[in-house]
Amino acid sequence: MSTRPVPAWSLPPGDAPAVEAPGPWREALTRQWAIGDSRGAVDVCIVDSGIEAGHPLVGPVASARAVARGEDGSVQIVEDELGDVVGHGTACAGIVRSLAPDCRLHSVRVLGAGNTGAGDLILAGLRHAIDSGHRVINLSLSTTKRRFAEELHELADDAYFKGTVIVASAHNLPVDSYPWRFSSVISVGSHERPDPLTWYANPDPPVELFARGVDVDVAWLGGGTLRCTGNSFAAPHVAGISALVLAKHPELTPYQVKTVLRLTATNTEGTP
Repeated sequence: MSTRPVPAWSLPPGDAPAVEAPGPWREALTRQWAIGDSRGAVDVCIVDSGIEAGHPLVGPVASARAVARGEDGSVQIVEDELGDVVGHGTACAGIVRSLAPDCRLHSVRVLGAGNTGAGDLILAGLRHAIDSGHRVINLSLSTTKRRFAEELHELADDAYFKGTVIVASAHNLPVDSYPWRFSSVISVGSHERPDPLTWYANPDPPVELFARGVDVDVAWLGGGTLRCTGNSFAAPHVAGISALVLAKHPELTPYQVKTVLRLTATNTEGTP
């Protein structure tokens, strides 16, 4: 066990509280049914700091775009010629790949040096990812600026109704931020267990799921790895698991995916 405290909004060290589920569901909705031998062959988009092409823990990247500001101040979607400028996006991509090896990874770079980005660029990147029709979007970032919350909410709802699952990490500090607090996304905090296929349902939202996010060895720049802790690294575990579910059951809606993840969580009573 790690002695490092988990980030805010996450599961404290110890046993997760049990979550009850209706008895009849237990016989039909099992982990075998949910993910079985799935390899996650769906489109997953990492909206982040970019992805390092050719990283051995990431593999091929199907597309790479960047959100840039034109000379006239307009926001543009362009081919990403830089790749990852921080390492954060590569880390998220590597986690998704480790769980869903057959997924088609896409990158939309919205963060720059220092792992920061302007709100309008993040909104534009998320909008592009949704309009591109990816089944899963990993968003290991959030904003505390309420002026962006309304448009983020609209984008999250748009994805929800179009059948795109957005997995959003909770903030690492105990502050209000967005979009993870919206019910149309799957919100994720961290737990300290080492198994990437251990996830917990939270009986006391707003965070809905806890996934591995403490002392995780992740892909990093230069083809290397780095040990990291944060809700940023818990979210792509759930994104990868969501890809497994959707590859096996492409007819499921985001609402149904969320329900499957809750009913097959490690702490849901009777989970086989």
